[in-house]
Formats: sequence, C-alpha cells, structure tokens
Amino acid sequence: MKITVIGTGYVGLVTGTCLAETGNEVVCVDIDANKVQRMKNGEVPIYEPHLDLLFERNIKAGRLNFTTSLDEGLEHGEILFLALPTPEDEDGSADLSYVLGVADEIGKKIKSYKVIVDKSTVPVGTSDKVKETIAKHATCEFDVVSNPEFLREGFAVDDFLKPERIVVGSSNDRATDLMKKLYSPFVRSGNPIIIMDERSAELTKYAANAFLATKITFMNEIANYCELVGADVDKVRIGMGTDSRIGKRFLFPGIGYGGSCFPKDVKALHKSGKDKNHDFQILNAVLEINKKQKTILIPKIEAYFQGNLKAKKIAIWGLAFKPETDDIREAPSLEIMEALIRKGATVSAFDPEAMPNVEKKLGNQIEFAASMYKALENADALVICTEWSIFRTPNFEMMKSLLNNQVIFDGRNLYEVNEIKELGFDYYSIGR
Repeated sequence: MKITVIGTGYVGLVTGTCLAETGNEVVCVDIDANKVQRMKNGEVPIYEPHLDLLFERNIKAGRLNFTTSLDEGLEHGEILFLALPTPEDEDGSADLSYVLGVADEIGKKIKSYKVIVDKSTVPVGTSDKVKETIAKHATCEFDVVSNPEFLREGFAVDDFLKPERIVVGSSNDRATDLMKKLYSPFVRSGNPIIIMDERSAELTKYAANAFLATKITFMNEIANYCELVGADVDKVRIGMGTDSRIGKRFLFPGIGYGGSCFPKDVKALHKSGKDKNHDFQILNAVLEINKKQKTILIPKIEAYFQGNLKAKKIAIWGLAFKPETDDIREAPSLEIMEALIRKGATVSAFDPEAMPNVEKKLGNQIEFAASMYKALENADALVICTEWSIFRTPNFEMMKSLLNNQVIFDGRNLYEVNEIKELGFDYYSIGR
C-alpha cells in the first residue's frame, strides 16, 4: 500500500519506518528541510532502540522516502497519517493548530479518495473538526479515521510491530477495510484490531494514559506514607501486584512521571472535562501530587547538608524522563537541577543519551560529564533521577573514592537498602 506520514517526530518516524518494514511504500513529510536531508542521508534524528536498523534497511530498499513537499506526499499516499505535534496550550488544552492547519491544506490539494488518519493524540471531537476543515475545500471523497498510538518511548518499535491492540475509530466501511488491510501483518498472533466510533477512539488514548498516570501517582502517595509509618513500599508493592485485578506494572514509586504523553494528556483530559462542566477530581489530585513528587528529594538533600547547599556540588545520574530515550520533556531531573541551582549548588550531570537535549535547554548552567564516574569527581552527593541499566550495578568502591560524602539520594529505588548501607553509604530512597 502507498502511505504518507505527515510529521516525523517520535510517533511519525516510528510509524513510517515500521509500515515500510511490512512492504508498504512510505513517504514521510516534514517542513524542516535540514531534518529531511539528514534523514535522506540515513541519519535517525531521534534515539529509539532498534529504529536505526529498520530505518537504514527500508531506505536502502526504497520503501522509505522523505520530502518537504506536502503536494508530493498527498499525491503518493492513499492513506495519510497526521503525526503532528499537539503541544500543551497555556490553559492545559491540546493545541490543534498544526493538525487543523495541515487538514486545511489537504482539503485544498487532494484530487482523489484518501483516508486521513489522526495518529496524533487529540481531544474528543478532533476527527469532526478535521473532517469539517477538509470538507471546506475538498472536491473529492475522503474519510477521517482516529487511530491513536500506544507506543512507549524506549520500546516504540516493538510496540508497533507487536501491538497488544490496535484501536481504529471509523464510521465508514471503506476506510475501516483499508485500515484492517494495512494492520493485518501486525496482528497475526491474534491480538485485536478494535473498531469503534471516532470519539471513543480519541478518548481511549486519553483514558489509558490518565489511568496509568493515576496508578503511578497512587503508588507515590503510598511510598510517601510508608516513610511516615516505617513501612517498606517494595513489600507493599509486591503484595499489591500479585492481585490479578491490580497487576504488577506501574507500581514502582519514584520522583514522578514525565515525558511527552502522560503530563500533556492528563492536563488535556482535565481541561476537556472542564469545558464540559465535568470536574475530574482524581486528575486534579494526580496533577498536584506529581508536581510535588518531582522535587520530593530536595528536602532530604537539604536536611543532610543542614539546610545549606551553597557551593555544594551535586552529581546527577540520569536526565531523560525514563531510560532508553533522549526525551527530557517534563523530566523530573530538570525540576531537581533547577531547584538545586536556585539554592546555590552546582550540578555535574551524566546521561547516556539525553545530555545534548538538556544542554540546549540549560546551556552552561550545569556541567556535563563524559561518564557516570566523571560526574562524581569531587561531588558532595549523588542524585539518581533515571533508572538506566548502567546505573544498576556500578563500581561502588570507585564511587566512594570519588564522592566527598558517601551519600546517595535515589529517586528510582535502584539498590537494596541494607546492601547499600553495608557498603558504607548513607542512602535515601523513596518509601523505604
């Protein structure tokens, strides 16, 4: 099939590459000429495990191509994916200007039947707005489908190639049949393609992300309470997770969630509720608690240094909002570093992938270390913000020799409390 993907961010690039992997002819459109040229040269502009292998293979095979020309993309594809940014607006709502702007151009330019697919995460009713916008100009038939993505950064390629489910919001049999045909290679093991109306499909993505964010936030609240009463959140987590109604996943406490999806989607659903005079009281709490949780370690650090962080050097391990990505959007590390700087501390940071993105944001406000151990040199404390695998089994003796104080503030509970204390460290974690 001939596919066009408009927008080459995380979702668009993974979508285009993985669809090419199953033999489709894919053209990806982006307005950034420099980025398009880099991709034509075989350079993947984002870090996502395994994406580079598929990317290179499909470019060489001629199935994956890139252009800045929307006209070329519209001429090519029978199915047009809109994988455009929907950033958070000032009031918390999703900004649809990119989506509707492209929809307006599509309406002016399409000359034959197309299926336009909302792949971006969009509020309920967006498919209707896209349809209305295209219909103002279109002189041919078209259909608009909602097809939300459920891709986890760090696992996006696997999630696309082996999805747990595919949700298609469509009220038209012709469009539905094309979407089933497109996705049939990805569900050979029997996982479902779920067909529903467009509005239900749009809400499904928001509801799923808001529920997972709530689950994380609930465990963070339990962890904070554990510290007050002397309980161990790891034991509580295991006891809860063996209940099949609850499950083991998303029960790990920490310093809050971040990334491109959970923060934005929870706020957008919360704002959408307000617009309909519906108060999502649970989401009110989730937003408030997560904001506080991101800096939950700061009082512990201050207490350790008796309230004085001036001229203290703090090492940070992990900058990305989660491991296996270079994405720093809403990352707790940013909140922690900015709080430390405000209190007079200096910061030396290391992350396997995210340092270039942080440098763009913070510039020379912090020091970027060449390795995880370089970050510790003459540091007064270590703060762990991201649970990268390389941080799980470090050389503790080397760490002790490099740190001025053998103290670790662990925002991701990487180590066993008794073991790390036996090694001679003062150790502060979450809920233990």
